[in-house]
Amino acid sequence: MRRVLIVSDSHGRNDNVQKAIEKAGKIDLMIHLGDVGRDYLQVERMSGVPTYMVAGNNDYGGFLRDMSIIYIESHKVLLTHGHRYGVHFGVDRLRYLALENQCDIAMYGHTHVPFLDEGEDVTILNPGSVSLPRQAGYEKTFMIMEIEDDKITYHLESI
Repeated sequence: MRRVLIVSDSHGRNDNVQKAIEKAGKIDLMIHLGDVGRDYLQVERMSGVPTYMVAGNNDYGGFLRDMSIIYIESHKVLLTHGHRYGVHFGVDRLRYLALENQCDIAMYGHTHVPFLDEGEDVTILNPGSVSLPRQAGYEKTFMIMEIEDDKITYHLESI
């Protein structure tokens, strides 16, 4: 089984990223979907596993891209913060972007609200925020993606 930790919107609160890493347990990969904060290199080192990050609307002067496409097992995954695709108003533009790039999974942040839509063509997800949640209950959240025999399950967790 392959386990992927997905976090977003830590806004420099690396202690909360560390809490998510500790709570997640054994992971094989970490993804940070933007608004990392100033020390994104520290975040990359914290997990001890390969880490992918994209730039959020509050990430300035770094070397992070606005969007990346990676492979996790046989899945082509689009990573973006989402602010350039109007995610506050829905995920249609993000879904089309994923389909245009032949991705079967699209991950985004920005809204600070967890979201999961396991659609027929594209799964779209948002792990919420590990620092500044905005959903009812205001839990600081992250997601674990587990892949076993090409079957994917997603788990929303809180720190």
